[in-house]
Amino acid sequence: MLNRQSMAVITLTTDLGLKDYYVGSLKGAILKEIPGAHIVDISHDIPPFDIAVASFCLKNVYLDFPLGTIHIIGVAPGADEQTRHLVIEKEGHFFVGADNGIFSLIFDSPIEIIHEINLANSAASNTFPTKDVFVKAAGIIARGESLDNVGKKTSNIQERMIFRAISEGNIIKGMVTYIDTYGNVITNITKQLFYEFGKQREFGIVFRRADYTIDEINDNYNTVPEGEKVAIFSNSGFLEISINKGNASNLFGLKLYDTIRVEFEA
Repeated sequence: MLNRQSMAVITLTTDLGLKDYYVGSLKGAILKEIPGAHIVDISHDIPPFDIAVASFCLKNVYLDFPLGTIHIIGVAPGADEQTRHLVIEKEGHFFVGADNGIFSLIFDSPIEIIHEINLANSAASNTFPTKDVFVKAAGIIARGESLDNVGKKTSNIQERMIFRAISEGNIIKGMVTYIDTYGNVITNITKQLFYEFGKQREFGIVFRRADYTIDEINDNYNTVPEGEKVAIFSNSGFLEISINKGNASNLFGLKLYDTIRVEFEA
């Protein structure tokens, strides 16, 4: 007989960092609740409480996992009575996290299956809900139990609007939404917006008070010499500013939520 728990894939996206024992404690609780689970770290380096960065990471990776994967989101989990905790089923995946707006940032289409977590022992800890609440909900899912055992079905989630790139006049104005380990700077300017608005006009990508400009889009990093700045569209479909074998964030002084402009010829 197949043991579903031994096949369970659990992903973790948290702002816990790796300096402390919290991630180890969380993984230990998962293995106790779901023996044999396959635990995959998406990231534990999300900036504290930053659901926008967390949603970007999870949005771009969850479909790479097999159907039935359980994604635990431990960012701004809400250790208070005012914050609901939810289980969401979407596209064959399960998501466990706080109703803090993150689900509205992850998904572009409506969510149909939403259950509010209401477990008899879920109030045992008000300090570590990712471990004490989300893991127990994940265990119910992994064992193949009905989501009704998690809690009642609900139809609404908290909505959070993230700043989207805007176009006006001859300018697209966006911002930095993610900086990866290599210092590559990813913006919220989509490939579709860039080409539909630009209409093949000449342009300059301007950042840091116009101290730096890039006037072409390349296919990959290696199309420019080492140490040279380059703009590409990343595999997530967003405009990325990089340096071939360098750190664009450090060199250009770019930080999360800094403004990026694309100025097209009139």
